Amino acid sequence: MKQLKLAVIALFTLVTVSNVSAQDENNPWAVGFGVNIVDFYGGNKFMDQIKDHLGNSDWNFLPSISRITAEKYLDKGFSLQFAGSLNKITHIVDKGDADALYYSLGFNVKYDLNKLFGETAWFDPFVYLGGNYVSFDSNSEGMLNYGIGFNTWFNDSFGLSFQTGSIKGFADEVQTHFQSSLGVVIKFGGKDTDGDGIYDKYDQCPEVAGLKEFNGCPDSDGDGIKDSDDACPNVAGLASMNGCPDTDGDGVADKDDMCPNEKGTKANKGCPDTDGDGVVDKDDKCPKVAGPVANAGCPWPDTDGDGVLDKDDKCPKEVGPASNGGCPDVISKESEEALSMLPKFILFNTGKSTFKSGVTDNLDMIFDVMDKNQKANFLIEGHTDSTGSDALNEKLSNSRAMAVMNYLVKKGVDKARIEAKGFGESQPIAPNNTAEGRSQNRRVVVKVTNKD
Repeated sequence: MKQLKLAVIALFTLVTVSNVSAQDENNPWAVGFGVNIVDFYGGNKFMDQIKDHLGNSDWNFLPSISRITAEKYLDKGFSLQFAGSLNKITHIVDKGDADALYYSLGFNVKYDLNKLFGETAWFDPFVYLGGNYVSFDSNSEGMLNYGIGFNTWFNDSFGLSFQTGSIKGFADEVQTHFQSSLGVVIKFGGKDTDGDGIYDKYDQCPEVAGLKEFNGCPDSDGDGIKDSDDACPNVAGLASMNGCPDTDGDGVADKDDMCPNEKGTKANKGCPDTDGDGVVDKDDKCPKVAGPVANAGCPWPDTDGDGVLDKDDKCPKEVGPASNGGCPDVISKESEEALSMLPKFILFNTGKSTFKSGVTDNLDMIFDVMDKNQKANFLIEGHTDSTGSDALNEKLSNSRAMAVMNYLVKKGVDKARIEAKGFGESQPIAPNNTAEGRSQNRRVVVKVTNKD
């Protein structure tokens, strides 16, 4: 028993110095064999049971291989373990000396605590929960077992395993007891086709031997960039150039550099662009003056100096705003505003196309606007409310629009610049079910027809 305690101490010492990793995902199968201790404790308090188990006076131990396990890794830290144990019971706390064989056969679901606390590479603590069929002294019972343990590894496949826990009965055929085990564990099942020391499951190039730092992929030119990411795998280059050389140091790899011996810009495929207009010097007709690509690097002219380039200027020799395509406005903004207000005061006698008293003053002001804007053409629109028939309203609105046009033509507006049209009640701007709405719908509108 003293030797077993020394073995446990040695095991704890070992886990503090071992630094070799082995992961269940790599070697999914494992077998183990070793020794086990069974302790039938007295009392019901859990801490008393723990203290009792830590002492060795009640340990039952068979000095030979007495525990065999087989294990399969499942997923996400879980594995399934099958275990069989044999022991010889010589002492039971509340019954004194005994002499009977002890058998157990069962399974455990284990969970690797490294999944919670982070991988330690060499130390794998775990918890487990499972069931056992236990036979002892002609009694047998299905029992619940749970506990903790750990593995520590000498290399990728060989290590030591320790676990301890409680085996609890429900039918009182077999007394609840502790069982601890210590043994060797061997993992296997991992595959490394190319023999580079990296399992196929984690080898990004499983058919070609490579380097660990590149997850099993090769680096043929030794420039620190794996071949699959190296744009020039057979010529050493720079990481910033995806493994290719850059002779002129302009940040463009030689294979992509149109001017490999002259520093240029990436935007221009390694060629210089002195004026920064996006046209490389060798193709720029004005290399020292910025200009658009469409004009071979030279600036577009603006003949009339109105700020609208000739290529966009509908009137390249006449000054005009950009809003009118570089052509002079056919009508000023102030005149347009006047035309939007003055027609509101053109009033007619009810049901007629004759003007009310004082309307001609407003018509004269409309004439003045038209006379000042000789390039503008106009449309006089007549509108009515919904009172009366459609035909009558259309006729009335047309005659009113004509009355306005005739007055303006008589005043001197060129007839070729003006036309009139009645729309009847078809385009209301307010509801016709109120007096105010109908009043708004009875209107004259003056529009410029050649503004755009």
